[in-house]
Amino acid sequence: MVGAVLIGILALVVGGCVCVVWADRGGPRWTRAVAAATVGAGQVLRRYQKSRPRQVESGGGDGGDGN
Repeated sequence: MVGAVLIGILALVVGGCVCVVWADRGGPRWTRAVAAATVGAGQVLRRYQKSRPRQVESGGGDGGDGN
């Protein structure tokens, strides 16, 4: 079930990217609408990531560089 959801998300992302390129080359009106939605979703995700507080990653707990 999870695999099917991930494949669906991947198909939407790839389809959105194809529409961005197609709309840039003068595609039909619906490709421009999908491209605008894709670019807008990307901008929203970018803003969300910038607004999230960064968490310190645990590197094993010794504080060293692993050597």
